[in-house]
Amino acid sequence: MKLSPLTSLGLCAAAMLFHASASAQPFPSKPARMLVPFSAGSGTDILARTVAQKMTENWGQQVLVENRPGAGGTVAANAVLGAPADGYTMMLVSAGHAANATLYRKLPYDTVRDFAGVSIVASTPNVLVVGPALGVKNVRELIALVKSKPGQYNYSSAGIGSGTHLNGEQFKLEAGLDAQHVAYRGAPEALSDAVAGRVQFAFSPIVVALPFVKDGRGIALAVSTAARTPVLPDVPTMAEAGLAGFDFDQWYGLLVSAKTPKPLREQISKEVARIMQLPDVKERLAAQGGIPRYSSPDEFDAFIRVEVEKLGKVVKAANAFAD
Repeated sequence: MKLSPLTSLGLCAAAMLFHASASAQPFPSKPARMLVPFSAGSGTDILARTVAQKMTENWGQQVLVENRPGAGGTVAANAVLGAPADGYTMMLVSAGHAANATLYRKLPYDTVRDFAGVSIVASTPNVLVVGPALGVKNVRELIALVKSKPGQYNYSSAGIGSGTHLNGEQFKLEAGLDAQHVAYRGAPEALSDAVAGRVQFAFSPIVVALPFVKDGRGIALAVSTAARTPVLPDVPTMAEAGLAGFDFDQWYGLLVSAKTPKPLREQISKEVARIMQLPDVKERLAAQGGIPRYSSPDEFDAFIRVEVEKLGKVVKAANAFAD
């Protein structure tokens, strides 16, 4: 039987529609990855595993956490940009991601242009920690000790461009210190060497610092934020310890490639909002000194732009460029 041109055209269109509907699958329809720019056990890693677990439970698809430490987060960032922009490759970053825009003058990507926000996820204080053998009991004593031998004392961080690095540079600026930065692959390694006395002090995410402080291996001198934390209520803020106006908020957020369709970003953002309002997640974060947060993709993009400028000023003032 010979079909008319109109009938043939209609059958062809119907076949195309069927193929398109069959191939289009709802998100997520396969496992996803959440890259972490720092080592296992870091504050970023611990938070990523909490979020990924809840996504896995709700989506019915595995969300795998992959640690890609190195170069202050640029190793993980390049891996995200090299993956398909389909929502299946995400990255949980800390404040250092925004600082990298200034810290690395030859950064292989544009922090604002090449990445798109999904949602801010949480914030937490850092804790200024020293080892017992250093012999200091408060921030004023630490400042006096470091000033007594300019350039001879060291502080550790989770890596160049990490929030703990920027926190340390802000401390040096505001206290007028000459101390050397020693970069590690993650916060656990950096803090271990600080309490052991191989370096003299470190700003550490509170979730990493708590076990060391509670068992006496480390001494918490101050928290970095403007308010004290309920999990260490007797530890003063940096402002209370003598540096008026000092405030450093260690925030965390979820990003994807800027090429990722906005509807996908909005869908993942709503999932983050759901997770951060779960009672057990709130309880877990509170026990670690963290505050759950969430935002729309547009709100997080705007936040990142502000942070790039703010942290850029710290990098420039401290002359803390990484290249």
